[in-house]
Amino acid sequence: MDTFYILTNEKKDKGLHVTRLVQSYIEKSGKKSILAQTDEEGYVIPGSVPLEADCAIVIGGDGTLIQAIRGIRGSHLPVLGINMGTLGYLAEVEVTDIANDLNKLFEESYTLEYRMMMQGSVNDGAPETAVNDIVLTRDGALRIMHFNLYVNGELMNRYEADGVIISTPTGSTGYNLSAGGPIVEPTAQLFIITPICSHALNTSSVVLSAEDVIEIEVGEGRGGSVSHALVSFDGTECSPLITGDKVRIEKTQETAGLVKLGKESFMATLRRKMKGK
Repeated sequence: MDTFYILTNEKKDKGLHVTRLVQSYIEKSGKKSILAQTDEEGYVIPGSVPLEADCAIVIGGDGTLIQAIRGIRGSHLPVLGINMGTLGYLAEVEVTDIANDLNKLFEESYTLEYRMMMQGSVNDGAPETAVNDIVLTRDGALRIMHFNLYVNGELMNRYEADGVIISTPTGSTGYNLSAGGPIVEPTAQLFIITPICSHALNTSSVVLSAEDVIEIEVGEGRGGSVSHALVSFDGTECSPLITGDKVRIEKTQETAGLVKLGKESFMATLRRKMKGK
């Protein structure tokens, strides 16, 4: 690897001190660095990812890294995260270890871990990519929502809940976990469907094959009224939904490649997180 594409969350790296440190170390090592072109909200400008880049270095937390993966999709760049947030599962390099870890990268002492991604489209519209999850929730007043779950065209379940989370294995430790869903080994290939605050006592998460095609339909409200909902992709892009609207979800052909430096296994990180460290 000779050319590195750097994406920074400027709210985390105020004054770009860490970014300049990384850029300086890369160039002192005889490599090339390119700073990402982003808009006012920090999103990568479409078409601006340089073709000569060999690896993306993301400075921020797990949320920044997820946003970056979505922003550079199609480039097939492996991604290394430098953690400036709380302890996460994706951004594994700490600021105090930057020099040592970059040396491992330069010496090609790393492995690539490929993560499944998914895409969702509303009423067969243009698809949006998600790394962590696609979430349907109510929009407006507090009321029970009805969602119909179809798998490969066949009705599987009806939920009475505040919402439904469709998660990848990478996203299993996020909103899915908070809603009572299971933790899944992150390189697995599957979907996890977890209702949010279900109004049925026996409603549990459902785990499906990554080859399945999932559709979530917004059901009718009380007395046949029109219900209003929202669908979000990795907690960002939101689209309004009403009764009868369907969100079609399936695995993408492209995967996210994460650079792993062999510092700590997922199980070790999980054990530490569960201990509150």
